[in-house]
Formats: sequence, C-alpha cells, structure tokens
Amino acid sequence: MIGHELGGRYEIIERIGGGGMALVYRAHDILLNRNVAVKILRQQFVHDEEFVRRFNREAQAAASLSHPNIVSVYDVGQQDDTHYIVMEYVEGRNLNDIIKERAPLQPDEAVRIAVQICDALDHAHLNQIIHRDIKPHNILIGKNGRVKVTDFGIARAVTSSTITQTGSVVGSVHYLSPEHAKGVVTGEKSDLYSLGVVLYQMVTGRLPFLGESPISVALKHLQDGFEEPRQVNPLIPQSLENVILRAMRKNPDERYASAREMLNDLETCLSPERLHEPKLTFNEDEVDPEATRIMPAIRGTAEAQTSARSGGEDGEDESFPDEPEWIDESKPRRWVKPVAALVLTVVFAALAIWGVRMVRDILDTDEVDVPYVVGMQEAAARERLEAEGLKVEDPVIYEENDEVPAGVVISQNKMNMRVKTGLYIQLTVSSGPKLETMENFVGRKYADAQMQLEALGMAADLQIEREDVFDEAEPGIIIEQSIAAGERFDPKTARIKFVVSKGRETFDMPTLIGKSLDEAKKVLEQYELKLGPDEGIVRAPSYKPEGTVIDQFPYMPGDPVAKGDEVTLTVSSGLPEDALRYTFNISISPAVAGRASQIRIEYSDATGEKIDWGTRRIEQTESFPVEVVLAPNTEAIVTIYRDGQFTDSFSVTYDEAKAGGRGVQSVPGAPAQEDQPASGVPQGAGANGEAVPGTQTESGPDVLSSDPGADPGAESQSEEGHQED
Repeated sequence: MIGHELGGRYEIIERIGGGGMALVYRAHDILLNRNVAVKILRQQFVHDEEFVRRFNREAQAAASLSHPNIVSVYDVGQQDDTHYIVMEYVEGRNLNDIIKERAPLQPDEAVRIAVQICDALDHAHLNQIIHRDIKPHNILIGKNGRVKVTDFGIARAVTSSTITQTGSVVGSVHYLSPEHAKGVVTGEKSDLYSLGVVLYQMVTGRLPFLGESPISVALKHLQDGFEEPRQVNPLIPQSLENVILRAMRKNPDERYASAREMLNDLETCLSPERLHEPKLTFNEDEVDPEATRIMPAIRGTAEAQTSARSGGEDGEDESFPDEPEWIDESKPRRWVKPVAALVLTVVFAALAIWGVRMVRDILDTDEVDVPYVVGMQEAAARERLEAEGLKVEDPVIYEENDEVPAGVVISQNKMNMRVKTGLYIQLTVSSGPKLETMENFVGRKYADAQMQLEALGMAADLQIEREDVFDEAEPGIIIEQSIAAGERFDPKTARIKFVVSKGRETFDMPTLIGKSLDEAKKVLEQYELKLGPDEGIVRAPSYKPEGTVIDQFPYMPGDPVAKGDEVTLTVSSGLPEDALRYTFNISISPAVAGRASQIRIEYSDATGEKIDWGTRRIEQTESFPVEVVLAPNTEAIVTIYRDGQFTDSFSVTYDEAKAGGRGVQSVPGAPAQEDQPASGVPQGAGANGEAVPGTQTESGPDVLSSDPGADPGAESQSEEGHQED
C-alpha cells in the first residue's frame, strides 16, 4: 500500500497504526499540500455490504463534527475494493501507549485528559452521535498535550456478522458498558461508562475486569463488582474515586445524566474542598430484576406435616373420639424390641457424629483470604499464593490476549473469599497477543512477502528489513529469512529480515580488443569468463596483425558482466584482399656529417596511427625501408625524427602506391665545417662545386628547418624540388 495513491490525491507514505478492522497510514494530500491520516478498511470486511454501508454512513456523520478535541474527518472514499477515511493527522501518541509506559498517572493528569474526552463526547452527543468505542487506543495525545478523540461512529458499524471476527471485539470488550454487552440499544450513558473504565485504568494502571475470554469479561461487566480504585491506588483522592464509581454504575440511571454533568464534576473534583469528601454510596436495596440471584429452597418439616394431619393441639387422632382407652396386659409387650433397636441406633449415630467431629477437628486447618493476583507476573502470583498457604493448580491455563502482556495473570477462579489453607487456585495467564505462523518465503518474490506480512499488520518500514546480496537466484527472490517457516510470531512486535538476491555479482568487462588470442584467453580465464558456443572464436580479415582480437561480443569493454558469462571473440585472419603493401625507401644522413645521429621513425597506415617503426643510430647516410599497409582511399605517412627533433615526413596514397610509388626519398644532413676543402669551395658546396642538398644556401628552397614546428609539407616540397633538380 505504501507508495500508492488513493483518490488521485492521497499519497501513502508510511503505516502508523492499525486495529482489528482497519489499518492507518500517514499520507500526503497532494491537492492541499498537507499530511493526513488515512484509515483503510481491512480486506475481510469489504464484502460485508451491511458493514460497508454503515461504515460510510457513520463516517460521514462523524465528518459533521467540529471540535478541538475530536479528530476531524476530511473525506470518505472508495477505490476498487479499498474503502478509506481521510482524517486529521495528529502528531503524537495514543493514550494506550502512555498508560503502558507510565501508569498509574497522576490524578491531575488523568483528570485533565478525562475532561477533554468528556468535552468531545458532550459535543458528539449534542449532535446525536454516540461513539460506542471509547478506549485508550482511540484517544490521541498530541505533542502540545491536546487530547483528540478519534474513530467516532466506526465501532457502531460492527454487526453480529463481524463480532466474532478476530480482533473486532477483543480489543474493546474491556471497555463495554453492561447494556452494550447485553446487546441492547445503547445511548450516551454507554460512552460515559467506557470513559469511567478509561479513567479507572489511568489512575490504577489496571483494568477493572479481566477474563479468560471476551464473553467472560462481558459477563463480569454485567454481574461482578470490581476492586475499587482507592484499594488499588490509595493516593487517589476520594472525590476522584467518586467520579469513577458513579460513571461505572451498572444501572445507567445511576450514572451521570450527561457528558456535561460528568465534565462539571471532573472540573471540580480536585479542588481542595472536595478532596476528602465522603465516599459515594448507592441504594443497594434496589435490585436489578434481571440480575442473577439465589432463591431460597422450599423446605417441609415433620411438625408441619403432622399438624396437617392432626386436628388437636396434642396431636391426638380425632377419627375415633368415642373409643375408650384400655390395655391388654395378657399380651406380650411387642414394643420393647423396636425401642431397644432405636436406642442402639441413636447411640451408634451419636458415636459416629462424635467421631466425625473429632476427625474433623484433627484435620481442620486454618482459613485464609485468597489474595488478588490478577495483573501480576505468574512467578510473583505463585509466590504470593504460596505465601498464604495456597497452591496453584497445574497445569496453568495459558490464553492469547492482545491487551495483557505475556506472563501476566488474567484471572483466577477464586477471589474475594476465605478458604482453607492448601486449597488449589486455578490461574489463567496471558501468553501474549495472538500469534501467526510464519510462512516459507524462500524462493518467492520479496514484494509478495512484504504485501502478505503487511496484511497481517506488520509495518514495512519498521518491522521488515531487507538485505540485498549477490546470488545465482533471480533478482528480487528471497534466499533467507530470519524467522523460520512454521515459527510463531506476533505481527505487532516481531521484526523479520529477508536476504534478497540482486542477481549474480557483476564487474566491468575487461578489454580484449588488440590483444593476441592467447592473451585474450588468459584474461577470460582470470575473470572466470567463458568462450561462447562453437569455441567462441570467429575469424575475419582486418588490417590488424593476424591472430589479433578485433572485436568482443556481446560484452564490450566496461559493460557489466558476471562470472560464467560467455564471450565470443572475433580474431584477425590477415589483411583483406584489397589491401596493398608498400615500402618507403628512405635515405637518411646524420644531422652533421661525421657525427652520429639518433634516427626514430613512426608511421600511420591502415593498421594504426603513429606506429613506432624503430630507432637506429647512424654515423653516415643509410637506407631505411619502411613497409606500410594501405586500404583503398587511404594514405600512409612516415615521419622522421633525428636527434629527438622532427626532421621530415613522407606520404603516399593508395593510388600512388598502386602505380609504383615515388621511389627513393632522402633526408640529407649538413657537412662538417672543419672538413671544408682548402681550394676555397664555398661552404655547402660539393667537391665539384655543386650545392649539397639540405645545406643552408642563399637559394632557400632546399633549406631543412630544425624547428620542430616547421611545416613538414614545406620541407617535403623543398626536398621534392631538390630531387627534381
């Protein structure tokens, strides 16, 4: 869902909360350029038409509320199967987190929060909107301390078809009013009861009713009393306890008449004159006709039965009033044996009773009060019960509970009574929130795993971690997960790490072009690359030396490549058929006759640019054959460097070479001055008086410049002119 856009204007940024019915995300309103909170209905409810209809109706009704202590509803919409409500974004925390962290709260802080909640409820009730789901989870505390009530009307959308859905009632059953638990129509006073439970939890740090199941908790709201706040926290003023006791009366008629009345009571309950007011009492003689109570059994007595049959005070039978009394002494006394038997029976009965009493007196043990251990850790509860001479019945009942941390006692089967020492007490202990079973995501796409875990309530940016590594698996495939498949986990708190493949490790393709085939094979082996199919070698004519790699496919130098990839090499098989070889014959003299010169030659032709032909040391004029290769419509150039300086260059085109070329070309030097002939031949002249090519004379055209920047073309022209002469 993160990254999606709803309604063409709400860009989902991150998940910030969620419950049994919906997930809440922080989003950006593109149109108005502000942050908003978007509540999205969970997928299991989108097909309940009645729920969706009520959901939309109640959300639209809540949008009509405008109060500083109520989260504003901006928009309601639907996109495909996604139903959403856009609300004011409150930067802060919810009251449930604050209670878990700091409860019990100070009375003044608890009252300040309750006053603002009460003010919000008063406004809603005046607009004929009943919240019906007041609980700490729906109370937001901004960074500025302002209290905001959210989810107006949402709980009212829960129907009988959804009450059994996981999480829909468990999260709020601890705050249900008795009439709400009965399933009857609830009114404004139901919200006041729930606020009383919230206030009780703020000042005591515990809930008034806990049970083994949501049904058992609901029944306790209906029938059972609760431990009074000052018994849990003696620091609570009596005036504040009175507010809680009145708000939490089971009979709605005994509660506050309205949220405004409760608000007025809260505003003055911490005033000095009220702190020690008398404890609030109620008329307990008015019994709820629907309450469960014990009826006395109807007992009959022997005297009553005798009286019913007898008409006289002495019990004489009046059926024969005229019969005379007489005794026949001649007959034996048959009544003696029955009387004796009766006497013996009475004696034996008396002895039996006496024996039972003696045994009971011997075995009789002391009685103790059963301590209240709900809310304690299991180990501490055991220790507390055993200290009173009681025992914990094994096995202990463990039950999943979203509200009570793991290891804390939820309920006990006996409390608020005196029992014999040694009696067994059955404890029900929370095993923590409902756990899900982790699936095996290895081998599946990471995006699919993330979507599935988000649907369970996990936050992608906080609880799901991703590490990308190189692997043979396809990119994006999960190769490891930190929570093993089949392991139980809590979607609200668990963190899972996925190791995801980003494909095989890549590196830059090395350069093989220009290398010999053997060198290229060694490079491929070094990088663990392979030649392609059919030996991976293609031979083609080129102007590169035979056996030289002239192309690599499909990976050019610098392309990303992975170990094991295949590469096809194109290798030169020699010159093309239309290639032409041509040899320059160049005669080069030392710079000064009789002195050694260093000659370096380079050339450019169809096989490459500025190829080094070689270097040679000469002391006299020598011939240099320089072979070049020409392609059609190209030109080859030979450049001469003497003693490190550019001296001359020669060129030939493909057509000129094909026609025979230009013959021998020379690079003359200067004669040694000390070797001038005595006959007075001018400097720069030969023995026959002719000018020596390359020497400096007044004529000018044959002058060879020693300046490296001189125009080689001019020198070449001068040389050619000299050769023509």
